[in-house]
Amino acid sequence: MCEYGLMIFSVHVEVRLRPGIADPQGSTIERAMPTLGFSGVSGVRVGKSIRFEIDAADEAAARSEAEDLCNRFLTNPVIEDAIVELEPVGVAS
Repeated sequence: MCEYGLMIFSVHVEVRLRPGIADPQGSTIERAMPTLGFSGVSGVRVGKSIRFEIDAADEAAARSEAEDLCNRFLTNPVIEDAIVELEPVGVAS
């Protein structure tokens, strides 16, 4: 059960490989596109999208917790960057 007064934030984390890091999955997709009739596509990079909710006192606290999650668990900070988007969705009950 959540503490009274906490807000619920919807969190979307987009994880991307850092510039200069090889992306074999993106390269494979890019090479396959012309055979499927898609020409003129380049620079394909593959990432991952993670969505979850966080209960927090305010947006700053929610962002701090989401960023900590990214650095400690959701990404490899040596080769990946994370973009965190937050949206308040309600009050925790």
